[in-house]
Amino acid sequence: MEYSYGTIAFALGLTLFAGLSTGVGSALAFFVKKTNTTFLSLALGFSAGVMIYVSFVEIFVKAKIELVSKLGETQGYWVTTAAFFGGILFIAIIDKFIPDVENPHEIKKIEDISDEHIKDKSKLMRMGLFTALAIAIHNFPEGLATFTAALTDPTLGIAIAVAIAIHNIPEGIAVSIPIYYATGSRKKAFWLSFISGLAEPVGAIIGFLILMPFLNPIVFGILFAGVAGIMVFISLDELLPAAEEYGKHHLSIYGLILGMAVMAISLLLFA
Repeated sequence: MEYSYGTIAFALGLTLFAGLSTGVGSALAFFVKKTNTTFLSLALGFSAGVMIYVSFVEIFVKAKIELVSKLGETQGYWVTTAAFFGGILFIAIIDKFIPDVENPHEIKKIEDISDEHIKDKSKLMRMGLFTALAIAIHNFPEGLATFTAALTDPTLGIAIAVAIAIHNIPEGIAVSIPIYYATGSRKKAFWLSFISGLAEPVGAIIGFLILMPFLNPIVFGILFAGVAGIMVFISLDELLPAAEEYGKHHLSIYGLILGMAVMAISLLLFA
């Protein structure tokens, strides 16, 4: 399968936008005194709604159509389903090998750093650095997911990029808060957070370069179904629990439904 340089550049630009939104979270940590939990709860729920809806309604269906056309109804459906759960297994294994104490999806609020934490600056620095590393590892498959979606459907790619960008904002906060209090340097905290987001486009580039020689309709269908699995896992394991911890249960669900509705309308309008 061949793609124009313009299509590849557009897809890469979307992954860059999604990844570097960690810098937005980092900046927020410096300029506000208290975390806006209502906004983050709604936003994370919205992001989960977009990703869940588009995974089941659009991405899985497109993967199935592609694979069924090449492998036949029965085998194509089996391969699509296996690839979907393979994507879930892939991201679950990555998540499993990141210790809970450094997991970037544990809730961290701007106001949570206590005097006791500030005194132990080496511990804070370690927390921030390991969180940045954990985010970078998570961002590899997310970058590949955004990139793959944008290659096949620009509208779909934009929606996924926005959803992942929203969910990267709290990750930027998680990196910058401990590093800022450990070093006293806003600049250092911001740049480490910013750099961790670069793993998103780097993951897209590496994944594409590895897969490019093998890309054909069957491989692409398998990859697309795997992307759907990755996004469903991220939504259920990371986004929704985080949304509920930041705010009330109903706020996260309202955000979820709104995200689904916006995604549904956009797919109808741009179909």
